[in-house]
Amino acid sequence: MAHPALARLDALLDSLPAGTARRRQLGMVRQELTAALDGSVLPSAAGRSLQRLLDDATLRTYVRVARTGALRSRLVNGEKPPTAKATNTARQDCLDLIREAAGLPPLLLEEPSPVELRPTPGSERLRILRRRLGDEVSRILSPGHARFVAVLAIVLDTRARAGELVAQRVIHLSDDRSRIRVVRKPQHGTGAAAADETVALSSLGKAALAQWLPFRAELTEPLQGSATALWVSLSHNHAGAIDEGGRHRFRMPGMPLQQRGLIRSYNSGRQQYGLAHLLPPKLEQLRRALEDSG
Repeated sequence: MAHPALARLDALLDSLPAGTARRRQLGMVRQELTAALDGSVLPSAAGRSLQRLLDDATLRTYVRVARTGALRSRLVNGEKPPTAKATNTARQDCLDLIREAAGLPPLLLEEPSPVELRPTPGSERLRILRRRLGDEVSRILSPGHARFVAVLAIVLDTRARAGELVAQRVIHLSDDRSRIRVVRKPQHGTGAAAADETVALSSLGKAALAQWLPFRAELTEPLQGSATALWVSLSHNHAGAIDEGGRHRFRMPGMPLQQRGLIRSYNSGRQQYGLAHLLPPKLEQLRRALEDSG
């Protein structure tokens, strides 16, 4: 969507004396403002007028939403977490530079209220979820159902993040399918390094994998042994790439499941398999609930 105000903002940004790091930060602000306009977070008038885009009320709304992470261009472990304190400071510094170049005073912001994390299921709800998944294992309806139940069972056993799940390979399972290796990938900014952990599977985890693995074998059979991912796609889907004719390039079933595909599967599966009353809206909320439960 074209916004005339952004073209004027680009001209203003080009005129600013700034080093490489500051240019990168200014680019982040530009990207976030674009997302805010495209998502109707800001009034439509802000997209038509640079003066309106840079006024106090518009930028305060932008900053408030940007701090929540909603304007991020990329997911972090399958989520859009709140932006870090350093990012918030850089954002405000950039806005002050932009407003100064436009002949405006520094932007005065209210102190942000603490970000409230989405509520997570309690221990009793998690116990009910495990029992319900045990029932689901005994009446698998389809490959999608088998994958959905198995992913949830593995999350319950390992507390794995979405990015850690899609990185799992069949070789991460022990020969007797009683244990699974997880390559932990801590959230960006924590300073913690990736680490391997081998986790014993519960009876639910082992039963759910026993249902999923035969479906996985059928889906990957045409790939002639080249498939290693534990979680694979169920149907043709485009790879996000365009061929020379301008058509989407499609990935065949059995290809490694991507993080966005895993999250979409979770979101749709909650409703499709009647688990919305037990599963939180976000997979990360389920993981956090498991962490909190000890």
